[in-house]
Amino acid sequence: MVMNLLEALMIICFGLSWPISIYRSYVSRTAKGKSLFFEVFLWIGYVFGITRKILQLNAGDNINALFYLGLVFYILNIIEITVDMGLYFRNSRLDRIRDAALEAELVKGEVAEDILSSISENEDFESTK
Repeated sequence: MVMNLLEALMIICFGLSWPISIYRSYVSRTAKGKSLFFEVFLWIGYVFGITRKILQLNAGDNINALFYLGLVFYILNIIEITVDMGLYFRNSRLDRIRDAALEAELVKGEVAEDILSSISENEDFESTK
């Protein structure tokens, strides 16, 4: 019973933190500072946790309300991390779009500087004639 309680409390704490991460990912609209590698390993860990619960359920080991609470939160957590991973891909795409737009602005600025410089050189050349 104590082991199921400790597991349920741990997984509930994780479950409460994922909505914060999802909100930040959604609002920030950037993948900078996020690690897909880290999230994939957490996702795999949740798969192992759910698998353990299913095996435990089939074996009939220590099944009580805390067991089901832990299982529900494992499933909730894997759904939440999947949403956060989806937002990572959305935000990565938005980062690429922003970076491309910034690059285009820089190139456009350099072209404008080249044109102004060329005009200035032309005017200097014209005035020396």
